[in-house]
Amino acid sequence: MLDAFVRQPCRYLVIWLAAASAAAQPGPSEEVHDSVRMGPAIALEDALARSMARHPALVAFGFQIQAAAGRLQQAGIAPNPELSVALNEAFGSGDFRAVRSAETTVSIAWAIERGVRQRQIDAARAHVTLAELDARILRLDVAAQTALRFIACLAFQERLGFAVEQIRLAQQTIEAVRTRVDAGRATQAELSRTEAALVRAELLKEDFTHELLSALHLLSAQWGVTEPDFAAATGDIRTLPVLEPVEALLARVDRNPDLARYMSRERIAEAQLRVAQARSRPDWNVHAGVRRHEFSDDIALVGGITIPLGMRNRNLGHIAETRADMSLALGEARAARVEIETALFVFYQELRHNVQVATALRDRLIPLLERALADTRRTYELGRGTFVELTQVQAELLGANSEYLEASIGAHELVVEIERLTGETVLQPTPAQ
Repeated sequence: MLDAFVRQPCRYLVIWLAAASAAAQPGPSEEVHDSVRMGPAIALEDALARSMARHPALVAFGFQIQAAAGRLQQAGIAPNPELSVALNEAFGSGDFRAVRSAETTVSIAWAIERGVRQRQIDAARAHVTLAELDARILRLDVAAQTALRFIACLAFQERLGFAVEQIRLAQQTIEAVRTRVDAGRATQAELSRTEAALVRAELLKEDFTHELLSALHLLSAQWGVTEPDFAAATGDIRTLPVLEPVEALLARVDRNPDLARYMSRERIAEAQLRVAQARSRPDWNVHAGVRRHEFSDDIALVGGITIPLGMRNRNLGHIAETRADMSLALGEARAARVEIETALFVFYQELRHNVQVATALRDRLIPLLERALADTRRTYELGRGTFVELTQVQAELLGANSEYLEASIGAHELVVEIERLTGETVLQPTPAQ
């Protein structure tokens, strides 16, 4: 099951594709699917789930988190006490022959860390947080890349359907021209040109067929599979999104995980600064034990403390380095914010432009050209129109449909980029169109 923050950046696409698939009307793309499909289709949610579970980079990154957790565990381990056994006044001469006057001392020594271990724990915990944040960023990147590759599959499916539509139109034109050639009202050159257009459309279909096959393999590679068990993607790329105001998107920049990573780096530098400051005060060593005198068989307690002389702070360079790291992280965070906000604004403008273009083409230009093509074909079949007029209107209609498709594809690719910058869903799909 996907984590919430993994599902979030592509939640819009999942909703959009589910709604679009339920309401999609049969068209050229359905014909294409039937002709090229050799296995089941895959939905975006399924593709995301597979990527999150088995993407090679995510699997490898799990070991980095384990390593950071191990360093945290190591930082919390206190130094072991030391056992010391000393034998004095023995194996000499006279009264000190053998061990008759020996003194045996058994003591235990331990270090007083003076806060160093807790500072080390804090620093290691900050590293764990950074590793977890890096994992989140990687998951978001993998989710976004999976969504983009899924969109690429939908795009080539629609382009393939567009090529099939071109073939259908070319075949209709060939029949109309052949009828006029047989009636002596058109030249053989006109028929040859329409047949050449059919060949071009067939070559375009072949091109998009192999592009779709490559896109399907690139999608399955997201979860480490080189041979996909599906032959199509489910969804309608022509359904357009509804935009939120750009101010609402800019207000969400703080949720970008890349900015959070800079803040985490600052916290790491701050924790390391505390460790460096704590280590500037050297540890004290305390020992205590018992001493036995052989000649009197008496026992006495002994103890002591060792305090290093702090004449020089040997950690000044490390402290200066960590202070510089803190300032660096803050500076990079400010620069990243400017870059993210600028990219978000640019993507938003491009998205708005794509939606406006696609809407105008779909609702205004394409219906006009479809009526113009129908009228021109009837006129041509009745012998009153010219071949140039017919092919020109047909080319205009095909060009408008191609522009509409590419604008729709670009809009949904921009949605993924915007959601990656904000770290959450920012758009909602329109009703089925």
